[in-house]
Amino acid sequence: MTDTSKVVGVLLAGGMARRMGGGDKCLQQLGGRSLLSYSIDVAAPQVGPLIINAAGDPARFNEFNLPVIADVIEGFAGPLAGVLTGLEWARDNIPDTQWVVTFPTDAPFFPKDLVKRLLDETGSQAADMACARSNERTHPVFALWPVSLAGELRRAMEDEEMRKIDRWTGRYNIVHVDWSVNSNDPFFNINCPEDLEQAEALLG
Repeated sequence: MTDTSKVVGVLLAGGMARRMGGGDKCLQQLGGRSLLSYSIDVAAPQVGPLIINAAGDPARFNEFNLPVIADVIEGFAGPLAGVLTGLEWARDNIPDTQWVVTFPTDAPFFPKDLVKRLLDETGSQAADMACARSNERTHPVFALWPVSLAGELRRAMEDEEMRKIDRWTGRYNIVHVDWSVNSNDPFFNINCPEDLEQAEALLG
């Protein structure tokens, strides 16, 4: 049985949500609850420690009782900065952990076996890291990252101004793990008000 209790989960909540009118997209309401609460419900049983990666006043997340960690790279450097933040937090706070998994907080229906399958495929294929895929489309922020690469990622972000996840992961042996799409894509994400309406219908 795959032990996920030492995997650190990072909820990426730092998006600017321009297409939603700004503010914290993860605090938008779906079925009377925040999008972040859905992500926490699905992510928490799959990992050990769980943190929120977000800038600004952490008090707005008080109700969730989770550590809130701002990006370790200044300026809005995108989701790769959230990955680095999670890797360095795990390295500094959970010394015996090897892995971090990142979860975007705008995809409320992601799989309950995400972490197990990413870990299993990484091990069976002797890969460096793993990323989810569905319908032939990769989901780079639903991914498993080795804590051992924290230093290399920081150097890439500082010295090369690396910002694109795919460009950085292309340097390593990454395995893409496929999920089937039946009636709905489990990685359906909410970017605009119309997507939120569609998610309400899916909940229905």
